[in-house]
Amino acid sequence: MKVKAAEFDEAFDAGEDVSDLVDWGASRRPNLETRRVNVDFPAWVVEGLDQQAKKLGVSRQALIKLWIAERLG
Repeated sequence: MKVKAAEFDEAFDAGEDVSDLVDWGASRRPNLETRRVNVDFPAWVVEGLDQQAKKLGVSRQALIKLWIAERLG
């Protein structure tokens, strides 16, 4: 079912369930698409990453993502 943007906004703002009006299969998350990147680190860097990740209770991958996002943001 197609609706005009103004009708969609009005329904959303009124707290109505608009999920049936969204084509979830065609949805995108701009600038959040993932791309795989391989990086080689010396063993001592990996060991340091693992120590910090364990200290924070997160995975090595999560730590790397966090640190890079902080640096780029």
